[in-house]
Amino acid sequence: MSESACTADTSSAPAAVVSVSPVVLPTADRAVDLQVRVSAPMTGSELPVILLSHGLGFSNNLSSLNGYAPLANFWAAHGFVVIQPTHLDSRTLSLDSHAPGAAAHWRTRAEDMTRILDELDAIETAVPQLADRLDPSRVAVAGHSMGGHTASLLLGARLTDPHDGTEVDLSDSRIKAGVLLAAPGRGGDALTEFTVENYSFFLTTDFSKMTTPTLVVAGDKDDSAFLTVQGPSWHADPYVLAPGPKSLLTLSDAEHGLGGISGYDVAETTDENPERVAAVAHLTCAYLRSELYPGNPAWQTARDALLTGTDPLGRVESK
Repeated sequence: MSESACTADTSSAPAAVVSVSPVVLPTADRAVDLQVRVSAPMTGSELPVILLSHGLGFSNNLSSLNGYAPLANFWAAHGFVVIQPTHLDSRTLSLDSHAPGAAAHWRTRAEDMTRILDELDAIETAVPQLADRLDPSRVAVAGHSMGGHTASLLLGARLTDPHDGTEVDLSDSRIKAGVLLAAPGRGGDALTEFTVENYSFFLTTDFSKMTTPTLVVAGDKDDSAFLTVQGPSWHADPYVLAPGPKSLLTLSDAEHGLGGISGYDVAETTDENPERVAAVAHLTCAYLRSELYPGNPAWQTARDALLTGTDPLGRVESK
C-alpha cells in the first residue's frame, strides 16, 4: 500500500471490493476442509490483512464465512484484505457436537487462523485478483463474541486445557494488532453455572500475557446474563486485566450485537442501530490502520470525529 493510501482517513470514498468464497484449504487433520471468504479492494498493493473470527448464535449462516458483512465490506473498501473462516462449530456445518474433538473447538478455532497465515500464498494463488498484493508483515485479528475469545488467544491470552491441565499458548507473533468485539471476560466466580458446565475452558482465562496491541469494544448494556454474573463490565476484562498497550471503546446503550455487526438486518439483533454499526466499522478500521502503520493519525482522527459532541456514541480509554 502506498504511503498516500496508508494515511487516507476512513471517511474517504470506499473502493470497489472483490469478495471470493469459498476458498478451500485442504486440511487432512480436520473434520472438513477449511473454507474461507476473502474480501479485498480491487486496487492497491502491499495490503494489510485482517483475520475475522465469527461468533456463535441463532442464525443458520451468519456464524460462518458469510457473516459480518457490515465490518468485512467496510474494512475491505478501506484498504484491508479480510479473511473469514468457517470454524468447525458453525451451524452451517452441522457437525456432531459429541464427536471426538468437538469439545475443544476453542482450540480448533485458533488453529484455523494460524493455518490461514501459514497458507497465505495458497490463498493468493486461489484468488488471482490478489496476486502479489498482500503484505504479510501487517496482520491483525478481530473477532466477535466467541470469535473474540479466539482472537484473544491469538493475541496472547492463555487458558488451562480442561482435559489435561496444561497451560495453552496459541499466540501467533505474526499478528501485530487485534480487535475484540463483545469478547468474553475472566473466568472463575464471574461465570454462571451454565458457562461452567458448557464452556469449562472459560474458567481459567488469563489475560495477563496478552501483550499485543488490542482494541477492546464493549457495550454498556451487554449483560450476557447466561454467561456471566458480572454484568456488562465482564466484556471489558480483556482491557482491564491485560497489560498495555490497550484501548477500550465502550459503546453507549449497546448490547451484545453492538448495533448489528453480524450482518445486515439481522432479526435477532437486540439493539439494532445502523449508526452504531457504522461507528464500530470506522473506529476499528482506524485503530488497526494506526497500529499497523505507526504514526498514522487515523485512530485519533476517528475518535475526535465520532466520540465527541453533546451526544457521543461512546467513550475511549487507553493504557
